[in-house]
Amino acid sequence: MSDQENKNISSGFGWSQGNHSSQPHVNVPEGTYEEEHGRKGFFGRVSHLYHRHPPTGWLRIEGPLKPRAYEAAKLEGREHGQPEILLQNSDVKLGIAKLTQPMSVFARNADADEVRFIHQGEGSLETDYGDMPYRKGDYLVIPRGVTYRFVPKQGQDVHWVVESASEISLPDRGMLGRHAQFDPMIMRTPLLATAEKKTGANAQGEFELHIKRQGAWTKVFYPWHPLNAAGWKGDLTPWGLNVDDIRPIVSPRFHLPPSVHTTFLGKNFVICSFLPRPMESEPGAMKVPFYHRNIDFDEVIFYHAGNFFSREGIGMGAVTWHPQGIHHGPHPNAAKNAQDKTSTEEIAVMVDTRQPLNAVPAAEKVEYQDYAMSWRADQKR
Repeated sequence: MSDQENKNISSGFGWSQGNHSSQPHVNVPEGTYEEEHGRKGFFGRVSHLYHRHPPTGWLRIEGPLKPRAYEAAKLEGREHGQPEILLQNSDVKLGIAKLTQPMSVFARNADADEVRFIHQGEGSLETDYGDMPYRKGDYLVIPRGVTYRFVPKQGQDVHWVVESASEISLPDRGMLGRHAQFDPMIMRTPLLATAEKKTGANAQGEFELHIKRQGAWTKVFYPWHPLNAAGWKGDLTPWGLNVDDIRPIVSPRFHLPPSVHTTFLGKNFVICSFLPRPMESEPGAMKVPFYHRNIDFDEVIFYHAGNFFSREGIGMGAVTWHPQGIHHGPHPNAAKNAQDKTSTEEIAVMVDTRQPLNAVPAAEKVEYQDYAMSWRADQKR
């Protein structure tokens, strides 16, 4: 096909020119770098460009728009098990919470649903609806208005926290059916204690409840334990899900877009789980994430465990942030490193946001300052 020739695709809507693959992510022409330029995440109009040079091969970047990375697990967290925020917009706040002992107060978030991913630790989450044990790799969903208290077993808890201004829900799996990835019945709910609890009082013998509303905390004191329900019924409750119970959707012939790994939905954002899975096995099928500029979403990834095959120099507890408008994609050595691999080993949590995120000023203290240059072959990170 000549560079001047335009051709409508079989659907009657679309054009093509020059040297390109017949299907995205398969048999990319030798000496080219495929990039996806799409709208509405991976669901809108899209084109694939085949560059002569990698889109991330810049010499330098001047200005605020650039990929960023953070040693997020080094954040200290806030008192009473509350998160220290790293990135935020009007829909969502992302941060790290840490606990080394049971919360000395009870908490209620009147601003947001909370999704807590347990990066480190184990213990019990006490709520209005009963107690729910948690362990490493758990997602804990705490609806807005639920009273809770974390009681870690020992050592230090580290939580990757997503605070959502909207209600958290599950995605529609479409023609894959409602049991795709996991059966909803496998999600855990709290279990009520048989007798009223007495633990959690302060030094004065009072039970102290902190309620967050419009970012401000109000303290309420009770003579009795605030988690004292004798029973409940309905379809609103905290619930938990471990990544070990999620079965990734895979294709041996085609590198699926990250949206297929969506675990939870919020308004204007999604939470996705990247888990160990078989890699693409058909000759010519791309094994590593493709270059893309994902112009309608910011992309944030929290790296939990394993070997992160798409890039080098990022370890457990780190966060990468790729904002709308600038390219990102695999590390220069990623394709070579994945060539002989048959499966991925990573566990990571991705949050894609429709509205641009902003880093809080304190994020600079844990930022990898040279991250934007990490795609250069002569750079180590």
